[in-house]
Amino acid sequence: MPLLRSPDVLTDIERLVTCESPSTDLAAVARSADVTAEVGTALLGCEPERIVLDGSTHLRWRLGDGPRRVLLLGHHDTVWPIGTLDRIPFSVREGVLRGPGCFDMKAGVVMIFHAVAALGSPDGVTVLITGDEEIGSPSSRGLIETEAREHRAVLVTEASADGGALKTERKGTSMYEVTLHGRAAHAGLEPERGVSATIEAAHQVLAVAALSDVDAGTTVTPTVLSAGTTTNTVPAQGRFMVDVRVRNLAEQQRVDEAMRALEPVLDGAKIEVTGGPNRAPLEAAMSAELFALASRLGGPLTSAAVGGASDGNFTAGVGVPTLDGLGAVGGGAHAESEHVLVAELAPRTELLSALVRELSA
Repeated sequence: MPLLRSPDVLTDIERLVTCESPSTDLAAVARSADVTAEVGTALLGCEPERIVLDGSTHLRWRLGDGPRRVLLLGHHDTVWPIGTLDRIPFSVREGVLRGPGCFDMKAGVVMIFHAVAALGSPDGVTVLITGDEEIGSPSSRGLIETEAREHRAVLVTEASADGGALKTERKGTSMYEVTLHGRAAHAGLEPERGVSATIEAAHQVLAVAALSDVDAGTTVTPTVLSAGTTTNTVPAQGRFMVDVRVRNLAEQQRVDEAMRALEPVLDGAKIEVTGGPNRAPLEAAMSAELFALASRLGGPLTSAAVGGASDGNFTAGVGVPTLDGLGAVGGGAHAESEHVLVAELAPRTELLSALVRELSA
């Protein structure tokens, strides 16, 4: 079959985009899985396994009977709530495709189907489309890691970086919740009898922020903060969240050890730290050979190191070579300006197909 017929691919992207699929709406994700399965089955010639974990629906196609060689990885859930289509409808105008989730990453899912279909009956190829990536892949992580270990390489069709660059590095992520325990007292009558969780939180927020290392590319960012119950009570409890991004495992471990070693400043205060590393970094060494192959097959390509994480972090974290950002070229992920450049769909899909052909040979 032709590699990519523009009306066909645009119709397929429209079908996926117009079936809204916010990650936390399990019924919507199930409906999206049905539509995604229909599109994939029509192109790949076989139905997927439907894998439901904690209510979230994932799809897996295992093509051929030979040893597993290449895993193509994507997700069909989005960050957009039901009803977004009323405000941002699917459209294609002047070479720009728009709609919630088009760039991140429903166009990339359709590209997988067309790229693999163009190869006829490839052997050793697996397509895995998950339904909970946008909330951290809580149910699919184990599935992704187990599947990746059976393959020689993983290709992730998350959207490209700026200018169509492939993503050869992704920062690893850690998430923490720091809870401060103090002692309540009346703020007017006897504040000296209290231990303020708010003041302890202030000390700890500064200590945590100081763990960042700009030169190493490590960011440690205190985010959501809350404390206290009423305006005239010394707060007995407070908490704040921490977002950590790192380029390598050594930095992830350093920050983790420092977070767990936090000590209270105020007499009588206590600290509780929960959470930890969520995704290992996708380091350049894990993508170097695949990027070199892509450059040989697709001509001059650019690469980028990005702060955002993807399921490619999981596959690289278990030691499988991984190349990310092979999906749509455009911009505006998670923003109302989200869009895909139609002219780039064909060459990117051709590159993806060539990579699968080489890796599955």
